[in-house]
Amino acid sequence: MDELSVSQMQVYIDKGVHLIMEYAPKMILALLVLFAGLRVIKMFSNLLNKLFERQNIDITLRPFLLNLTVWVLKAMLFISVASMLGIETTSFVAIIGAAGLAVGLALQGTLANFAGGVLILLFKPYKVGDLVEAQGHFGSVEEIQIFITKLITPENKTVIVPNGAISNGSLINFSEKGFLRVDNVIGISYDSDIKLAKELLLKMMQDHPKVMSDPAPVVAVSELADSSVNLVVRPHAKVDDYWDVKFDTLELGKKVLDEANISIPFPQRDIHMIQN
Repeated sequence: MDELSVSQMQVYIDKGVHLIMEYAPKMILALLVLFAGLRVIKMFSNLLNKLFERQNIDITLRPFLLNLTVWVLKAMLFISVASMLGIETTSFVAIIGAAGLAVGLALQGTLANFAGGVLILLFKPYKVGDLVEAQGHFGSVEEIQIFITKLITPENKTVIVPNGAISNGSLINFSEKGFLRVDNVIGISYDSDIKLAKELLLKMMQDHPKVMSDPAPVVAVSELADSSVNLVVRPHAKVDDYWDVKFDTLELGKKVLDEANISIPFPQRDIHMIQN
């Protein structure tokens, strides 16, 4: 080996030793920070999960919030470690930001549904089993997912409603208070005894096993129509008993009025013939 080759090799060795001496402490420190940071993130994730359990955060929402938090913390940790090694992170952060903006614009509808799902699961305007009306659809809530809510209509149809639309629109929750008022109208003829009709209808509701006593049922004159005196018949019932009470009230109401010879008129028209 000639003298020039030995000299070049010595230069390379000196550069390698210099690089090792310069970067070895940074590498070791970066690895220690990475290891410690991952352990801290894991501990924080466990504490956050316990906090979600104590706060009764919906079980569907927990994995999404935990994963989102963990990935954000890990990204920050990796950027910090890269910066400790002397790697320029400004461009890296800019690329991540640009990619995030592009993805956000492409998936803005999906992200809106995701945000709506998070709000629904956090504030719980309704829960599984509730009877609701949302976006023009009426039914019981079968499932609440992070992007959509599934409703089952009275006809047993499945309706999928985006959570973004629900969170930004009006919602009627029929199950919130635990009971509903049933509104029926029964007409009687003008020559019938109004007081007796009211007493019979009220007793009919009071005797019904599914009609609530508190709030008390109500019978009142609501309208003097063209061919009948209309009585509003308003019992209160639990949500699950709503349809039974509504149908029974109409059927039994007609029965008790028929038994008392109180007629329920049907539309009719008097025709007067005038002879010239």
